[in-house]
Amino acid sequence: MRYLTAGESHGKQLTTIIEGVPARMPLMKEDINQSLLRRQKGHGRGKRMQIEKDTADITSGVRHGYTLGSPLSLVIHNDDFKHWTDIMGEDPVEEDAKIRRVVTKPRPGHADLNGGLKYGHRDLRNVLERSSARETAARVAAGAVAKTLLRHLGIELSGYVKEIAGIRSAETEIPVQERQSVSENSPVRVLDESVEEEMMAAIDQAKKEGDSIGGVVEVYVEGMPAGVGSYVHYDRKLDSRIAGSVVSINAFKGVEFGIGFEAARKNGSQVHDEIAWDDTKGYYRKTNRLGGFEGGMTTGMPIVVKGVMKPIPTLMLKPLQSVDIETKEPFKATVERSDACAVPAAAVVMEHVVAFELAKAITEQFPSDQFPKLKQAIEDYREEIRCF
Repeated sequence: MRYLTAGESHGKQLTTIIEGVPARMPLMKEDINQSLLRRQKGHGRGKRMQIEKDTADITSGVRHGYTLGSPLSLVIHNDDFKHWTDIMGEDPVEEDAKIRRVVTKPRPGHADLNGGLKYGHRDLRNVLERSSARETAARVAAGAVAKTLLRHLGIELSGYVKEIAGIRSAETEIPVQERQSVSENSPVRVLDESVEEEMMAAIDQAKKEGDSIGGVVEVYVEGMPAGVGSYVHYDRKLDSRIAGSVVSINAFKGVEFGIGFEAARKNGSQVHDEIAWDDTKGYYRKTNRLGGFEGGMTTGMPIVVKGVMKPIPTLMLKPLQSVDIETKEPFKATVERSDACAVPAAAVVMEHVVAFELAKAITEQFPSDQFPKLKQAIEDYREEIRCF
């Protein structure tokens, strides 16, 4: 499985094309739209989320509620395009009008300057429109298809907030379905109700001060069988793939599995997970400090992966200094619409990014042309490893 996305933040639409989805898999538009709606929620979201009502149209690859095995194409229309037709339209414009609209002031913390240098754009809107986090809606759409595949295979996952602005949620040992339910009922998508108000207050304070704050999100997965991934080649290690995809999300700067960086401060006896065996469930680990991975492969224990999101660099009342690429004069960075904190929404994005990597690994390792055969292969494999 693989996917491509296309589209600009204020362009006509976002498009996702997914290849490699098995044929005969149940898939409804609601499976995708529910995920898109979740991405738009969360305390601290900006005005753009009030403008857009993200829904996806399935324009190919599905017939009568089942996938065909051919590429899926999903389209999310940008409602705000009607206000940007002159700026973002594909037709040529008069030179004087074009000059008046040119963006020459790169914003610190964004892709503006680096993208302009790479592609030779003197109008930095050509960069910022595509590098915008708006593109994550298209990635969530792809991940929603992957989540549907995983769900039908008995694999469930949930993304939620662990930390905002240094305010940490307590650890909890509850099933994945309960994690999903609890986090969805929280304005900041957190499992620990005792820190909910404090997190919201921190977001409100940042917004009042024209600043922004970041945090840590976690994705928890149950049902992945052991041995998915590979130790043979670096680019087939599943935890490596997940880590790369997580860091590719806008504003994400770090990733860890299980106890993560805490392992550097502990002895080996406090880090590694002892192996045990049970007549009913087969092999299992007595602990899960490594977050469900050993040697680039799943252990059969829950996958626990965290991602670190930096504060959004667009600061409403505290713009950072930059340099105009035409005049080379210093200036205070311009402000586009932005969120004070997008961490709750980022939890949804990360959940779907992880889902796609898991589904991709499953379809690579097991027969996947037809979904019924894939499902049977997974069931047979689970029984095989239980009796190994």
